[in-house]
Amino acid sequence: MAALQIVNVEKRYKSLQALGGVSLSIEAGEFFGLLGPNGAGKTTLISIIAGLIRADSGNVTIHGHDVVSDYREARKRLGVVPQELVFDPFFTVRETLRMQSGYFGLKKNDDWIDEVMANLDLTNKADTNTRALSGGMKRRVLVAQALVHKPPLIVLDEPTAGVDVELRQTLWKFISRLNREGHTIVLTTHYLEEAQALCNRIAMLKSGRVVALDSTSALIRRISGSQLIVHLAKGALPDELKPLVSHPDELISGRKYTLRVNEYTDVEPILAKLRESGAVIDDMHLQQADLEDVFIQIMEGEK
Repeated sequence: MAALQIVNVEKRYKSLQALGGVSLSIEAGEFFGLLGPNGAGKTTLISIIAGLIRADSGNVTIHGHDVVSDYREARKRLGVVPQELVFDPFFTVRETLRMQSGYFGLKKNDDWIDEVMANLDLTNKADTNTRALSGGMKRRVLVAQALVHKPPLIVLDEPTAGVDVELRQTLWKFISRLNREGHTIVLTTHYLEEAQALCNRIAMLKSGRVVALDSTSALIRRISGSQLIVHLAKGALPDELKPLVSHPDELISGRKYTLRVNEYTDVEPILAKLRESGAVIDDMHLQQADLEDVFIQIMEGEK
């Protein structure tokens, strides 16, 4: 049974088609990335998963429980860390987490609350009123609230947006541990290096539709190959090499060009064409493409 099953979900806001038939199946224990530019439909999809809004059509189940018809059981199995800093200013951190436990019928949860706070470096803030916390500490409390009932499915919507490096490292250490212990993680982030390092499989949304779905390594390998980065001291890039440029703005902006190559044997013909055109290379190096390159290619519709 899938941890999260999304079947042909559609959502429209008047003239805007926010989701246009999204289908995904995420297995228990996966660390799954949901990527896309602003307006792609990620937050709408998460809101439907959490039961905050209803899809116009299609359905979503969490460990077999429909998020609409079996909302109570579905919600017990889900923890969501939202983008926005939403908090009650009248309670301490510990009181907030105890109340969150109560929403799920957990009366004696202090041992787990203490463990969550320790793992998120919140212990010394346990008796501090939430309104007195910094933005980064409030973000930690949001994460703690999502984890307080030990949900098997954890959805993180831009959890490290605007936070410091220390919090990122603390959060990913704890979340990675939970994933190893069997929790399913769904992550949305604009930090593509995080997604590449953490996620085993990735879906990319564009204009409310899934435009790529594969393992992280397969996406990088299949779509981008490697890259030859050349700096020209003199001359221009020959026309026959321009289709290989990964970032089209480089054709306008200057002497540095990032060229897609599939095999190391592709490099010599490129260098030969540059020599024939009279271009002089000032510097060059070959590097493996990363998830950002894949993302750019897909969002520009090149692949």
